Amino acid sequence: MANSKLIKLVITDIDGVWTDGGMYYTAEGDVMKRFSVKDGWGVSFLHKAGIPVAILTGENTPIVQRRAEKLKIDYCFLGVKDKVAQAEALCAELGIGLGEVAFIGDDLNDLPLLRRVGFSASPVNTPDYVKREVDYVTTAHGGYGAFREFVEKLLTDMGLLDNLIREYVAAE
Repeated sequence: MANSKLIKLVITDIDGVWTDGGMYYTAEGDVMKRFSVKDGWGVSFLHKAGIPVAILTGENTPIVQRRAEKLKIDYCFLGVKDKVAQAEALCAELGIGLGEVAFIGDDLNDLPLLRRVGFSASPVNTPDYVKREVDYVTTAHGGYGAFREFVEKLLTDMGLLDNLIREYVAAE
């Protein structure tokens, strides 16, 4: 069983995790994605806890880059073909191992990394063959707060969430 108490980096896929997996096209052919603001709070919690966040996505779209910039996400890798290799390179840069990484993904191309990290998760609307292999399945669907739920589970297991919430409330 994975140990979520040792996590030093959170990695997330985007499509199917932060989005509902749909691609919306305008009449002009522009692509749009719908993001849940709930997931932004997950990033805020991780930043407050001192845990860096990385996006690893196979898509190469400026929409994701803009979302990452808005949320001040630490690392954003677009057009990633080999998520394990990219994660290993980032871990080497940070001086940590994959066992100290939590990753949430939702599909076949995420399985190799989901199998190697210290704590793995997927949204509830993920295919069963992925859900069977992860440590945690969210109750939220991708695009509807699944990332935030994953982060809150992780921070709860690490004994950090309650203090982070108290800090936010006290700052108001």
